[in-house]
Amino acid sequence: MNFTLRVWRQDGPSVAGRFENYPARNIPADASFLEMLDIVNENLIEKNVTPVEFGHDCREGICGSCSLTIDGVPHGPGRGTTCQTYMRSFGEGELITIEPFRAASFPVLQDLTVDRGAFDAIIRSGGFVSERTGSAPDANSVPIPKPMADLAMDAAACIGCGACAAACPNSSAMLFVAAKIGHLGLLPQGKPEKNRRALAMVATMDASGFGNCSNYYACEAVCPAAIPASFIARMNREYSSASAKAL
Repeated sequence: MNFTLRVWRQDGPSVAGRFENYPARNIPADASFLEMLDIVNENLIEKNVTPVEFGHDCREGICGSCSLTIDGVPHGPGRGTTCQTYMRSFGEGELITIEPFRAASFPVLQDLTVDRGAFDAIIRSGGFVSERTGSAPDANSVPIPKPMADLAMDAAACIGCGACAAACPNSSAMLFVAAKIGHLGLLPQGKPEKNRRALAMVATMDASGFGNCSNYYACEAVCPAAIPASFIARMNREYSSASAKAL
């Protein structure tokens, strides 16, 4: 398959960026989007052109570091990460526009890579439970109803890729934060810090410059883990309750 790539190039955080066109020739239909970029970069290196910088790690849809905006959609067509997007999803000869995630809290580092350290700051503020160290407790020592465990696992599926914030017109990170608060707050181990966690993570989210939720549901539409926006409603209830108790 043959394509034309319209790629965002930016030499550094403080340098103006621009789009540049590159040919992608003889790409296997079953190649992933990242494999296609690998092929294009090999050709650029042969021509003494600086290869396109993009993030990647596991290439198995787990780490979330392959965060690209493809034709205006975070991670591209389909429901999955960029590394799970295959070139058979595009038409022969198609012009494909590739950009980094667009959110003010995700500054561009170089080309298609962004700094998602704001998500790390949110996790540090409350994405943990305080448990004793030492020997592991027995698996059945803390009974958890299956419906509650299933709901917590749905929230835990969040990989922190940032697609939710990149897709939201307000650059809101509320689906990400709601998933992390919901995951820990639903389990008995996370109950003691439930209120402090909600207040701290929401405060850090706001301080990081993310916008508020306006119920566009764009976050839900692009989430590779298919986390429902209903977790945002749960987070709002927990935050309101924690705020009232803190008065």
